[in-house]
Amino acid sequence: MARKRKGRDISGWLVVDKPAGITSTAVVNKVRWALDARKAGHAGTLDPEATGVLAIALGEATKTVPYITDALKAYRFTVRLGQATNTDDTEGEVIATSDLRPTDDQIKEALHQFVGDIMQVPPQFSAVKIDGERAYKRARDGEEMEIAARPLWVEELVMTDRPDADHVELEMTCGKGGYVRSIARDLGKVLGCHGHVLTLRRIWSGPFDVEDGISIQQIDELAKTPALNAYIRPLEQGLADLPELKATPEGATRLRNGNPGMVIASDVEYGDEAWASLDGQPIAVGVYKAGELHPTRVFVQAQD
Repeated sequence: MARKRKGRDISGWLVVDKPAGITSTAVVNKVRWALDARKAGHAGTLDPEATGVLAIALGEATKTVPYITDALKAYRFTVRLGQATNTDDTEGEVIATSDLRPTDDQIKEALHQFVGDIMQVPPQFSAVKIDGERAYKRARDGEEMEIAARPLWVEELVMTDRPDADHVELEMTCGKGGYVRSIARDLGKVLGCHGHVLTLRRIWSGPFDVEDGISIQQIDELAKTPALNAYIRPLEQGLADLPELKATPEGATRLRNGNPGMVIASDVEYGDEAWASLDGQPIAVGVYKAGELHPTRVFVQAQD
C-alpha cells in the first residue's frame, strides 16, 4: 500500500507574486512547507527570471488547475532591440546584433502580425519535448533543434511605452502555451533588428490578479501560522470560467460517489461543462445532460 503523504488536508488557491531568481517549482515547495499542505501544484510555469502571478493550487484545488492553465493570461514585458540571444532572454549569450532601430509606428504595425490565431515556435531553451527529451537539455549541450510551430491565440498585443531607441514595452493577453520570449524573438526578426526579452511580468492569470498576490517575504514571515491561511482563496475560484449549478441534496450524494446527479440548471445547455455545488460547497465538475451533471472530477471534502 502506498504511504500517505504527510501534511494538512487543505484545499484552495494561494496567489503568489513570484519574484525574479526563483523557479516556479521552488515557489510551490515553499508554499507547501509554509502551509504544511499535503498537496500543491502551480497553474502555469513562469521562467526563473520572470515575476508576477503564480497561482498555487492546494489539495482538491489541484483538480481545477487545467481551467487556469487554459484561461487567458496577461503579460507586461520589455523587449531589448538590437540583440538576439540563444535563450531569447537576458540569461543567454548574444548571438546576433544590429544597429537598425525601428520607429514607434513600425513597431505598432509589426505587432498586428502577432494578434489572433498565430503559429509560434517555442524557444530552443524551453520545456517542450523533442523525441522524449526536454528541448532545454539538448540546447545546453549545444544542439540546435527544429521545433515545430504550435498554435497560439493572442487576444491583444500593444505597445505601452518606448523608453528609448533600444527598448520597447509591451502588454499581451494570450491563451494557453504562449512564449513571450518567442514573441520578442519573432518581433525582432520582423523588424529586422533582432530582439529578446529583458523583463517579464505576468499581471493576471484567469481570475487571479497580481495585485492580490502575496510575496515570498510575506510567506516566510507568516509560515506555519494561522495568519497565512487568511490568504487562501476558495477552490471554486479556479472554476470562474464555468457556470455553477445547484445540486439537490440527493444529487450531491450521487455526485460525490461519482455518479450523475440531479442539478438545478438555468443558463446551461445540453453538453455544456459546468460545476455543481451544495450549500456553497463545490461538489463536482462535469457535463450537463438533461437535468443531471455527469461528473468528470469529484471534490473530496476534507475530514476534520
